[in-house]
Amino acid sequence: MIDRTDEQHDVIRQEVRRLCDKYGNEYWRGLEPSTYPEEFVKELSAQGWLGALIPEQYGGGGLSLGGASVILEEISASGGNPSACHAQMYVMGTVLRHGTEEQKNHYLPLVADGSKRLQAFGVTEPVAGSNTTEIRTKAERDGDVYKINGQKIWTSRAEYSDLMVLLARTTPSDEVENRLDGLSVFLVEMRDDTGALVPGLTINPIETMMNHSTTEVFFDNMEIPASALVGTEGQGFRHILDGMNAERILIASECIGDGRFFLDRASEYARDRVVFGRPIGQNQGVQFPLAKSHIHLEAADLMRWKAADLFDSGQSCGVEANMAKLLASEASWEAGNAAIDTHGGFGFASEYDIERKFRETRLYQVAPINNNLILAFVGQKCLNLPKSY
Repeated sequence: MIDRTDEQHDVIRQEVRRLCDKYGNEYWRGLEPSTYPEEFVKELSAQGWLGALIPEQYGGGGLSLGGASVILEEISASGGNPSACHAQMYVMGTVLRHGTEEQKNHYLPLVADGSKRLQAFGVTEPVAGSNTTEIRTKAERDGDVYKINGQKIWTSRAEYSDLMVLLARTTPSDEVENRLDGLSVFLVEMRDDTGALVPGLTINPIETMMNHSTTEVFFDNMEIPASALVGTEGQGFRHILDGMNAERILIASECIGDGRFFLDRASEYARDRVVFGRPIGQNQGVQFPLAKSHIHLEAADLMRWKAADLFDSGQSCGVEANMAKLLASEASWEAGNAAIDTHGGFGFASEYDIERKFRETRLYQVAPINNNLILAFVGQKCLNLPKSY
């Protein structure tokens, strides 16, 4: 097992927290409801944190997934919103594992130093959410190019990304024997040399209850070179599966950071707030929910590290990654509720930042995979129960 209290992780926490302290809760509050944290992302890139999972040979930090998860956890625990950061960490894994040497040598150094942002992951469609194999966006080969037509939704940070990892259908679904076949993955240049969107690409923002910079994306005969294909044509669904376990683990780490934020703030408030001549934290009705949340958060953290350790050692970790995401998302939501109850009316006041983080952490019971689907997955994989979907 990897030592989770080792010096490297301590240094990561200290350095990331030092950076986050420059962008306090006032900064994040000022971005509401939908302003992208441009300055924060630029500094993260400049200091190498967004390139943490890119191997050193391509100019990245070469960290383990466990090390990268500490970065996101600490951003969350400081009160920041790491949603502008996590996608670049796991999306690039598809290129790293399945891209050509030419693709890796060209793009990964640019992503590592922040010259190009790879934050857009074009998978979900209006008619295909968790049922990814039902996507309809098409990529049709025409000589040396593919022509892309279709629509994606919930493609977060597309407006602020230079590159997109795109999943599209290259063989009609009725022409494949296995439903997992016929999909291909592409590394798409979204902008021309002037920074404008390439012809045939339209991006519309979607306003949501949290600042997540999400969008819908339309493709109208958008042409990309055949060299944009990543891996083997028709095997794209399998290629992106590699990165989904990493995604689950990184999201779990963010939720654990959210939980730490809630419990730190609530515990401090409960110690200082005096009602009827005594700190409210002395009352079991306040103290017990916080203690219970702490216990559940610690349990989720253990599963996060179990999954990360398996991932980093190259072992199968699908069950553990999904369980970590479920446990952490539920633990952070529980901690958020306990923090609001502890603060009373002030829990709803924007200046305390509880309500902002409460909205942010709620997302992760639904995304990037609904917790009900995780329960179905565990029931079938671990308990040998009949398949429900």
